[in-house]
Amino acid sequence: MKEPLTISLIAPVYGVEKYIGRFAESVLSQSYPHIQFVFVNDGTSDDSMDVLNAVIEDRYSHLKERIVIVNQNNAGLPAARRKGIGYATGDYIWHVDPDDWIEKDAVEKIAAVISATDCDLVYFDLIKEYQGKSKIKREGEYTSLTKDRYIKDMFCHKAFGCVWNKCVKRSLYNSENLIYPEYTYGEDTFLTIQLAGLSRSIVHLKEVLYHYRKDNPQAITKQNHRKRHREYALNFL
Repeated sequence: MKEPLTISLIAPVYGVEKYIGRFAESVLSQSYPHIQFVFVNDGTSDDSMDVLNAVIEDRYSHLKERIVIVNQNNAGLPAARRKGIGYATGDYIWHVDPDDWIEKDAVEKIAAVISATDCDLVYFDLIKEYQGKSKIKREGEYTSLTKDRYIKDMFCHKAFGCVWNKCVKRSLYNSENLIYPEYTYGEDTFLTIQLAGLSRSIVHLKEVLYHYRKDNPQAITKQNHRKRHREYALNFL
């Protein structure tokens, strides 16, 4: 009998006490039963972990066997993601950010596409959530035959270079050819252009599954402008 497809959700936790409750509810209430949840506490100094643990204890204690909480001194987003990958056991990995949230059947839909296509990378559409308004963002059409264009479009901001609208076969993250980023800003594009290049097959799931919060003043995209541009340049070089 074929083993069920498993997916690891990895969330780096730092400075998100205001948002992690909603995020945790959206993740832990997923309809798909074969999920591993990996939360990496990147040395957060606020109450993010207390809020997360309260949600788990209050409503999702039955999932504890599938929940992994990793604690580390603050090392930054790239290091936290990589730490989470080291604990992932799923066939596929989906990186999610704890100030955002996902649709309740998101993993079920992703798993269905993967099972039907055996793709290495599935990407999907999203909603940008602003204060008081939402904006749907549709991705373009890319396949393994057009992955060079996909990579170029990610470089040129014509396609999303983020990790959170992609679910990727775990073996690609363990590839000896994959280089992990050192700097924070642009770190996800640093990874996704490589993952797309390594993928034998790429599939677009034309569903809005991810809610990307744009009103968090503590988000990396709101940080020091000069520092962001420096890190972005260093990563891309």
